[in-house]
Amino acid sequence: MAEALNDQDPQQQHDETQPDPLEEVRRERDALQDRLLRTAAEFDNYRKRMDKERRDLAEYTAGEAIKDLLPIIDNLERALQASALDDPLRKGVELIHKQMLEILRRRGVTPIEALGADFDPNVHEAVTQEESAQHREGEVMEELQRGYKVGDRLLRPAMVKVATRA
Repeated sequence: MAEALNDQDPQQQHDETQPDPLEEVRRERDALQDRLLRTAAEFDNYRKRMDKERRDLAEYTAGEAIKDLLPIIDNLERALQASALDDPLRKGVELIHKQMLEILRRRGVTPIEALGADFDPNVHEAVTQEESAQHREGEVMEELQRGYKVGDRLLRPAMVKVATRA
């Protein structure tokens, strides 16, 4: 058997130990293709992450600017509550108030519905509690200051009075 191995052509023995150059080029091509696909996927993920961060920053900045307007809206509402129906300035205050609310609506800001809802510490701030036989335990019985959200982000919690058992 040892003679049979020695009888083989030395060129043939050399060819079996040498890797096929075509196969080596194919492996290198496949590795480069894989690297290209991974790099493209990484870049796509980077682009999506940057777009999301840009949107989040714009939403946060808009939210902060809107937060600065909320006290003005509160004061307009107080002025409407304090003024008489026949007051000539009331119409002007009502128009300004409606314009401000429309600006908030266009920016995706929604008021938090508090009156009659169950107290939720995520969107309500309990300023006071009061015993009541007409309301459920933990029910918001009065909204002292309206709360607002933009999307899922809380801009300001609603300040509320919460009912307790009588």
